[in-house]
Amino acid sequence: MAENMLKTEEIHERISSAGRSVVDKIDETRDAAANVMHDASEKLHRKAEELPGGQKVSGMAHSAADRMASAAGYIAEHDTREMLAEARWWVRHNPAKAVLGAAVMGFFAGRIFRSRS
Repeated sequence: MAENMLKTEEIHERISSAGRSVVDKIDETRDAAANVMHDASEKLHRKAEELPGGQKVSGMAHSAADRMASAAGYIAEHDTREMLAEARWWVRHNPAKAVLGAAVMGFFAGRIFRSRS
């Protein structure tokens, strides 16, 4: 019994260590990702007026660029642990939306992987 407890603790520690390693790797690339998103939002703002479809399409492009810039700012200002904590809080308080979002993401991931095969 004591041997099983030690194995369980060892497995738990290895999983925790792997999780910390993943979080550290994400944090290393977080600023670069935020910069890429911010640059993309600026490009979209610049090109929005040139898009076909008139004012409605242009407005949608500006709105998307604003959201992208906002997300870039959030990523730059919060570390991975903070973002995960906020995501957990949101999922706990919005379980139906979380399940629906996961289903939609799974559907699109399946389509992407299927099209690559």
